[in-house]
Amino acid sequence: MSEVRIAAEPRTEFGKGAARRTRRAGKVPAVLYGHGTDPVHITLPGHELMLALKTQNVLLTIEVDGKDAELALPKDVQRDPIKGFIEHVDLLAVKRGEKVTVEIPVNVVGDVIAGGLVAQETVQLSVEAEATHIPTAVDVSIDGLEIGTQVHASSLALPAGVTLVTDPETLILQINDASVSAGDTEGEAAEATTEVPTEAEAAEAAAE
Repeated sequence: MSEVRIAAEPRTEFGKGAARRTRRAGKVPAVLYGHGTDPVHITLPGHELMLALKTQNVLLTIEVDGKDAELALPKDVQRDPIKGFIEHVDLLAVKRGEKVTVEIPVNVVGDVIAGGLVAQETVQLSVEAEATHIPTAVDVSIDGLEIGTQVHASSLALPAGVTLVTDPETLILQINDASVSAGDTEGEAAEATTEVPTEAEAAEAAAE
């Protein structure tokens, strides 16, 4: 997994006005909490944070002057709904060897059988793993899977030390018959193009 060191500064001003001033200075308000301690309010450099958060479940080493570095995972990232910039981040303090529950992506690898069509139903899995050994993703190979095959969460190969939290019966993907799927699509298209009578035509038909 990815681990990024990032310098933080204590935050002493609060409220919307203070938050706007912080963001105008290119920084992001954040709060670090966990392990039963009081929340620590900090600011983080906006550009470095944005780059770090491009990696899902990135492990951050938060360094504040005069204090021991803290390991943390991003738990809640608030973004501007229009411009997309980061407005605030909640960070969960963790320790090496500690177990955490996180979401990881499911990657489909390999080539589907001739005439088959992959229908992926689940794109994220919930797993428990050590905070410093969170897998970046779990791969599911479709090589050689016959049409009609279903893959459930229970059959995925997770790395050592990682435990499945998602319901084992959750459907991850299935291999459909491409010709049947194509026929369904054509039928839906034909229905969509069926001519609908205008109000005048409907009234005329009713009068007859």
